[in-house]
Amino acid sequence: MAAADFSAAAETYRTIGNDLAAAQAEHNGAYALFLSGDLVGALALMESSYDLQAEAGPLVKAVCDADRAEVLMAAGLTRQGGEMLRQAAEAYGSKAQRQRQGEAELVLASHLVATDPTEAERVARSALGWFEEAKAPGLALRARAVAFEAAVTAGGAPSDDGEELAVPLEEQGLSWPALRVRMQARLARIRSAETAGPPRSKAGGRVIGPVPPEAPIDVRLLERELRAELAMASGRPASGLRELRAGLDDFHLWQSSFGSLDLQTNVTGHGRTLARRGLDLAVESGETEVLFEWSERARMLASRVQPVRPPSDPQLAADLAELRGEVTPERENELREQIRQRAWRVKGSGEVSDPVTLPDLRERIGGHALVAYVVAAGRIVAVVATDDAATRIDLGDHAALGSLLGGLLPDLDVAATDLPGPLGAAVRGDLTARLRHLSALLVAPIMERIGDRPVVLTPSAVLATVPWTLLPGFTGRPVTVAQSATAWLDRAEAPLRTKSAGFVAGPRVMRAADEVTKSATAWLGALTLTGADATAAAVSALAAEVDVLHLAAHGHHSADNPLFSGLELADGTWYGYDIDGLASVPDVVLLSACEVGRSNVRWGEELIGLVGAWLHAGARAVIASPAVVADEAAHNVFSRLHDALAKGLAPAEALAEALPAATADAPPAPFVCFS
Repeated sequence: MAAADFSAAAETYRTIGNDLAAAQAEHNGAYALFLSGDLVGALALMESSYDLQAEAGPLVKAVCDADRAEVLMAAGLTRQGGEMLRQAAEAYGSKAQRQRQGEAELVLASHLVATDPTEAERVARSALGWFEEAKAPGLALRARAVAFEAAVTAGGAPSDDGEELAVPLEEQGLSWPALRVRMQARLARIRSAETAGPPRSKAGGRVIGPVPPEAPIDVRLLERELRAELAMASGRPASGLRELRAGLDDFHLWQSSFGSLDLQTNVTGHGRTLARRGLDLAVESGETEVLFEWSERARMLASRVQPVRPPSDPQLAADLAELRGEVTPERENELREQIRQRAWRVKGSGEVSDPVTLPDLRERIGGHALVAYVVAAGRIVAVVATDDAATRIDLGDHAALGSLLGGLLPDLDVAATDLPGPLGAAVRGDLTARLRHLSALLVAPIMERIGDRPVVLTPSAVLATVPWTLLPGFTGRPVTVAQSATAWLDRAEAPLRTKSAGFVAGPRVMRAADEVTKSATAWLGALTLTGADATAAAVSALAAEVDVLHLAAHGHHSADNPLFSGLELADGTWYGYDIDGLASVPDVVLLSACEVGRSNVRWGEELIGLVGAWLHAGARAVIASPAVVADEAAHNVFSRLHDALAKGLAPAEALAEALPAATADAPPAPFVCFS
């Protein structure tokens, strides 16, 4: 209703020629959309009305920046939104606008509560100081409420009483902040073991009733967290898990309104607390089926949403083409922001898939063994599922992983370089020892259960850098690293297309042309792009024509926004955003490039990167490396790999046949088959 009223006001202002007032009305309408949960609509409307308002002066611009930053923070972009809010606070401070400065800090603090509660409390206290100086008691009360929530989330002892804060908040009409404070106060009391009774407030004995469906998503999820903790405190763990499950279902329904992979993975922060708590409880339960269920739920915080193919967007394509060229740093930042926000406008499917159950998995798993590695509640636990049994295996304390994973990627990267004989052998010997220790921890204890079966792994996010195919026990064996058991089953049960192949050689890769030329001989009628012909447009067209696509190019992983990871082609970088916008994609993608198998963890157990972009776009299998690979090693592996694929072997089987035995005399080839 409010958004429609602001829209009507904007039209009225335009008819009388007051464009600035119209832009301000549109901005207010955008904020109303944000409050209703429409992040994409809010950002689009804020962008369209921004320039005119920014020209009205630094204070008006600061207001727009602060509101836009609040939407970005809600969308999970805490770094970007946080920087904008800090800049807005500084702009207000430079003009001695203390109340406005405090408002910007208050918004920042409220969105830091979940990710950095200690900093959130500090910023909220700073805002409180500005509000007290400006004699703004209502805002000071809100700052105290945010500081209270931050202290509870950090596990500390709040300096205020929750009920004493909630009553005046309600009197000001701030019903949702008041309810959040009440629920946080109850959580603090449960966690300090002061009460395990029903959720009654200290004042008047009122029950905190059911949260209405129109409440903001963060309030609805906090209610589920509280109900789960109450159930656990009352000795009803099954009820607690049921509340967490219902909360995640509510979250996924809201999340399914977003079509962009970037946005879907960013907003998973809203569901992270419930997923982590569920995973901890599942580990502590000792029940194999429960642990498997929550392993799937935790790693499917984004992928439960059914993907949509984005419509053709000429402007997005033009922005990506410009970004590939030579642009100033300022223009590069502007283009990246434009690309990201245009991609966000894709509407979601509104459809959510259910995780596969353990009995269903066992019925459909065939001759494979699936190993779900879970790192939670201070433990490393594996669920091993085959067609004849499902077993939970405790692998030890999670602290054992620290030293083994800490230097793993640097070791892999250094081992891939052309070091002289004794030095190279020493470095690769150290890597071999590290891999043996990892295998002793993660592989040896499950060997009896998996036998000689092909293995599908669903590892916790902390294990994202492990080169599984190099671990003793897995070497020479078909190994697939899956986003989830649910996703693997969906992809494995559909026929795999491997009739045609295309090859691309990017610039400055020493043996790229030789690699694709040699590999192409395994296929009849293979299509090849090399040199100046290997442009972004040509590669996009090739991707739509072939079943198997081999890309031999330098790659880079962008930690800031993994969809800006990409491959270097003749006319610049071919990005994850290019891939996500392809009309059709190959079933099998081979990435003979450094680092492009790396992924970022976004909030939970789920990863995003160039591999994720390919799988989201519809690829069935992606073979890539999480580390640097020597050109010679890649050339040799992929030549053998194509021979095996062309004979009809599945991607993981072909990779197992193509990978050489690890020795201290040769650089490693840490390629992994992802699905």
